[in-house]
Amino acid sequence: MLRSGRVGPYGASVPPRSRPTDPSVIIRPAVLDDAESIRQIYNHEVTSTTATFDLVPRSLQDQQDWLQQRSGAFATIVAVDAATGEVLGFSALSPYKERAAYRTSVEDSIYVRVDAQGRGVGRMLLNNLLDLAVQSGFHSVFARIEAGGDASRALHARCGFQLVGIEREVGRKFNRWLSVALMQCVLNEPVGER
Repeated sequence: MLRSGRVGPYGASVPPRSRPTDPSVIIRPAVLDDAESIRQIYNHEVTSTTATFDLVPRSLQDQQDWLQQRSGAFATIVAVDAATGEVLGFSALSPYKERAAYRTSVEDSIYVRVDAQGRGVGRMLLNNLLDLAVQSGFHSVFARIEAGGDASRALHARCGFQLVGIEREVGRKFNRWLSVALMQCVLNEPVGER
């Protein structure tokens, strides 16, 4: 748990994260049977938004391979509708950089099905992902968000992330140059409730 009043990067105060709960949503580790639902959520973002810089939709086999390669601290978690069992969203941690000195930092990914957005699903996924990062002994979690992704940036800010920089025009999708907002959450101190 994170304690209020902690100091983040560059000495700025980080507000405590509040942890919303919704009994109609279950957060659990992803299983191979979730691959098709995850693929549909992700491919919508590939073909319709700039939330990912991927340009080619994943096949079911691609998604199954991706899931099978993820384990431990880098496992995928899903938000599932308790009544229907449908996957509403998914998230995962990935290594931040390949070089050994970066091993204590990770990058997050969070995707929520379009019709489930605005219900707090992303926040539940992100809070659980941060818990996983703490339990796994990581020091920092980074989010690389398309700079115009206001909802994602606001979600990360509500969960204790701070903007640490903008990478200008680093990607091109839908015939436009895209910039990336780099946000960071330092996990080295126990903090209050999220």
